[in-house]
Amino acid sequence: MRCPTLRMPSGYPDAAPHLRDEVRVLQRELKRWAYSMSPDGQFGPRTDAAVRHFQRKRGLKDDGIVGPRTWDAVLDPDAKAIGASFQYQPAGAADPTPSTPAAPKPATPAPEPAPVNPGAGGAAWMAIARKEEGIRETSGRAANPRIIEYHATTTLRAQSDEIAWCASFVNWVLKKAGIKGTNSAAAASWVKWGASTTARQGAVCVIYNARAANSSLSTSGNHVGFLVHETSTHYVLLGGNQSNSVKESSFPKTKWRLKAYRWPSS
Repeated sequence: MRCPTLRMPSGYPDAAPHLRDEVRVLQRELKRWAYSMSPDGQFGPRTDAAVRHFQRKRGLKDDGIVGPRTWDAVLDPDAKAIGASFQYQPAGAADPTPSTPAAPKPATPAPEPAPVNPGAGGAAWMAIARKEEGIRETSGRAANPRIIEYHATTTLRAQSDEIAWCASFVNWVLKKAGIKGTNSAAAASWVKWGASTTARQGAVCVIYNARAANSSLSTSGNHVGFLVHETSTHYVLLGGNQSNSVKESSFPKTKWRLKAYRWPSS
């Protein structure tokens, strides 16, 4: 069988629906290892948690990415009931086991940015995005809590900064600006959002590169960010998950195809 690299959100209708059958195979194999789950074909938080548990039990890197080594392990015919000890705990649920208390949060949270008028001609949300430059993924098992905040603005609500987060970043920035996004962690969800526009600074820009699929940048090959400017050879975007961080990056037109420039509906 074909064993492509899988990770959240493989199999989701608006992310990588072409991988749904392969995700079902993975979920059925995990059931064979005594993991409790339904083979729905969507690599969501429960499947991600089960994969990480399985990887730890098998001495693999618990990154939630099902690559060749994890596939080899999960397809091992000599399955044991290692999933019997797995308990899925959704994000936000109380932890039933004792743990070290978390560090107290600051007493006074930072003020929310004032909503902007998207019809006023200026992309005021770019100032919000600029303030996030330098936010980057953390090494090891821990996730950058700021990136988890980005994910929290989507229905996927991923708990790892290794899950592609470009769309989550765009959702978070626009939400801070008082603008409703797509609530989706899929970059392609922005193709029909808002209204079509030209190459103007601050436009939500969706680009596609088939060779970028199943990479650290993208699951589907789609990427989304805020347009800084377009040249004859490059799209220059300010976005998240660009070299694992929030930064300004140039994407060559020889590799990346423009799918949409979008602007908030007035």
